[in-house]
Amino acid sequence: MGAIAACTYGMNPLFALPLYEQGLDANSVLLCRYVFGIFIMALMIWGRRQPFHIPRRAIGPVAVLGLLMGFSSLFLFESYTYMDAGIASTLLFVYPIMVAIIMTCVFKEKLTWLTITCVIGAFAGILCLYKGEDGVSLSPMGTLLVMLSALAYAVYLVWINRGELAKIPTVTLTFYVLTFGSVIFIFNALLHQSMTLPRDWLGWGCAVGLGLMPTAVSLFCTSIAIAAIGSTPTAILGALEPLTAVVFGVTIFHETLTGRDILGLCLIVIAVTVVIAADPISGVLLRMRKLFKKGVGLLRLHKK
Repeated sequence: MGAIAACTYGMNPLFALPLYEQGLDANSVLLCRYVFGIFIMALMIWGRRQPFHIPRRAIGPVAVLGLLMGFSSLFLFESYTYMDAGIASTLLFVYPIMVAIIMTCVFKEKLTWLTITCVIGAFAGILCLYKGEDGVSLSPMGTLLVMLSALAYAVYLVWINRGELAKIPTVTLTFYVLTFGSVIFIFNALLHQSMTLPRDWLGWGCAVGLGLMPTAVSLFCTSIAIAAIGSTPTAILGALEPLTAVVFGVTIFHETLTGRDILGLCLIVIAVTVVIAADPISGVLLRMRKLFKKGVGLLRLHKK
């Protein structure tokens, strides 16, 4: 589920770029994305005959969760106006590190060397995938917006399975997260009196795809993954997002795949594979260490 969440989120450019070409701004694209996501989640709740009701004391935390997701999306899309999208996407991957720090400092989760190695390996792979122009410099405002986006998403990943939120069905929780998150874009559209809609069937199809894959499916699978394996491994699995973008770039947009790209893909795949197989690998390493200690003991006994 964590892998599906990351891969579907990596489909954002596939649906968003045609909408930008039709003249939609960031807020219009995000509003379309969230509105269609809300509609799709409502159909899922109705189809599975689950209640729309949530406990009254959970309304506040759910609202905060939705605002975190909304602001994370808005900050990221706004950063594109200050810097190249490739740089912003690369910088955004600091969120697994933020998740690991929050889980360690706040919830006293043990941060293993295996986790740290996976984060470093995935980040190195993403740096290999980045294609920037020579001499490009980071925009202070753009960097600040990306950091705020990463922080909001990190807090979202940590908080989504805590307290009353853990008792709410996943589809219902995702529905209300999108509902509260859309308030930001509705308010922004009213404030600037600006809202652009898709012009043709292709644009509307992309809007529906944007609401389905990178929004409804991604958030739904993220909630399930966090409940199953925790926030930190789910965050590290987010490294599959740029990998997905590269695959679409090569297969659909006919981009070239260089040796550096292949190295980056390999680093990401290795890091993600280790995260998925963390428990078996830890068990093997522990048995090897115990076996090594027994071997040393037998050697000392033989010398005596």
